[in-house]
Amino acid sequence: MSFIYTNVLFLMLIPALLLMFLLISKKNNFEQYFSKEALDKLSVSNQYFSKKARNITLFISLIFMIIALARPVTNEKEQRVKQELNTLLVAIDVSKSMLATDLYPNRLDFATKKLLSIIDNSKDTAIAVILFAKSSFILSPLTEDFHSLKILVENLDTGANFDNGTNIYSTLEVTNKLLKNSTNKNLLLLTDGGDKQDFEKEIDFAKKNKINVYTIALASKEGSAIKLQDGNFLTNKNGDIVTVSVNENIKKLALSTNGGYINYSIDNSDINAILNDILKTSKKENIQSKKYKTYTELFYYPLALGIFLLLLAFSSLPKIRFSKNKSNSLFLVLFVSLFLTNDSYASIFDFQTIEQARENYKAQEYKKSSKEYSKLPASKEQQYNLANSLYKENKYKEAIDTYKNIQSEDRDLNFNKLHNIGNAYAKSNDLQNAKKSYEEALKIKNDKQTQENLDAVNKALEKKEEKKDQKGQKKNKDKKQEKKKKEDKKQEKSNNSKENKKNKKENKKKDAEKKEHKEKKKSDQKINKKEMSDKEENRWLKQLEKKKTNSLLKKVESSQEDDSTNPW
Repeated sequence: MSFIYTNVLFLMLIPALLLMFLLISKKNNFEQYFSKEALDKLSVSNQYFSKKARNITLFISLIFMIIALARPVTNEKEQRVKQELNTLLVAIDVSKSMLATDLYPNRLDFATKKLLSIIDNSKDTAIAVILFAKSSFILSPLTEDFHSLKILVENLDTGANFDNGTNIYSTLEVTNKLLKNSTNKNLLLLTDGGDKQDFEKEIDFAKKNKINVYTIALASKEGSAIKLQDGNFLTNKNGDIVTVSVNENIKKLALSTNGGYINYSIDNSDINAILNDILKTSKKENIQSKKYKTYTELFYYPLALGIFLLLLAFSSLPKIRFSKNKSNSLFLVLFVSLFLTNDSYASIFDFQTIEQARENYKAQEYKKSSKEYSKLPASKEQQYNLANSLYKENKYKEAIDTYKNIQSEDRDLNFNKLHNIGNAYAKSNDLQNAKKSYEEALKIKNDKQTQENLDAVNKALEKKEEKKDQKGQKKNKDKKQEKKKKEDKKQEKSNNSKENKKNKKENKKKDAEKKEHKEKKKSDQKINKKEMSDKEENRWLKQLEKKKTNSLLKKVESSQEDDSTNPW
């Protein structure tokens, strides 16, 4: 017999034995003052275990449990298991021609779905994945961990801007490096074939390095225009819209290298045909050899003895009787004390507070939302959300102070913080500080809305300066107007009633024009403030729901550059 975890015996068994010895050898305090005969007469006889016997039973139970934790085993044997697998490298074409829409939603997204189907349908196979355009990029080396591989593929940013071109030679070089220890080097291309007419170099390289090239053609014969990310269609040098179709010349590469060529299908028949051919023609090889130990477990014997002794010791405890009300209250006190002293519940309470604060914010109960966020421990997320609530509550000064307290190296957070501080200053009519905040925000990120706000603040400041200059002129104008009024009064007396009415109408018209001019000035001074978007408000609570993580790609340099000048 042996123990798998021998360190448990040393770390727990020896201290437990020492503690048991100290407790058993320790004399009762009453034994210091009374003889044994006197204590026997004074003590009440107990039908259960004595205190010492119960302690011994508990410690023996503990020893058996420690032995069980050390996992005693017998009949220990060592076995070696060899794992035989096929190897496959899948290469996805990510050139601009793969953005053509003859396959829904486009060729590249269709290829990504095909890759996920390949992973799901592969058996006894280790898979590597690369992306290729003008250069090749390693997404994943050879792996059997399909769960992690699917996560990488699902989070692949297909909107990334790769170089123009379709360099299949580079793909063959990467295949040769990643599968250098494999007897069977199988490469599966998911591509529209690019626009190359001659694949002799690629065929020679594949034959020389014994690479079997399989191809699933992901394009129609009719072809389609290439729709870019901005919604426009790709054009050539002459300004004509480019139309690309399948390049069937790549069939020669597949058929000349002991591989296979097949046109795409909506179902998985194309994938199954390729995978079945690889299983038939390729021999499985030993990827790795693992050692496993087998033994007979014995831990349940000491564990059962330990539990039995534990129950026996607890059954000897004296019964304590309480009235119904007292027992309930005692249970309640113990439950509450355990509940409050357990640190694990703190995070639950914090989560409930966050949820309540968010619900209040959505319901536009900003005062309650601010109160809930104030209860949370200080952090950059808590400070940001609290400042947002104070802003909505029209407490601009407090919101500004809270935004300024946020210390972070997060570029987006610092931009949003400065933009919102500018909004708060603008709401407070502190245009100079609003200008400074918008300028600082624009240094971090060039944002259209922030620039518009800054322009509006600058216009408002210019008009303020104009007003100052016009004050002196207004005084002179007022004096002239007073003189004019006096003259008008004299003239009104001298003129007849018809002329007086005419003058009154003209004065009213002038007043109306002045009013319109003032209202126009006020409307020009209004600042188009950016409302804090829902995405920014809930950023700290729903960070991973809407945004994919970009996969890390390793670029591999090729000895043969793609000399194509086409824009796809």
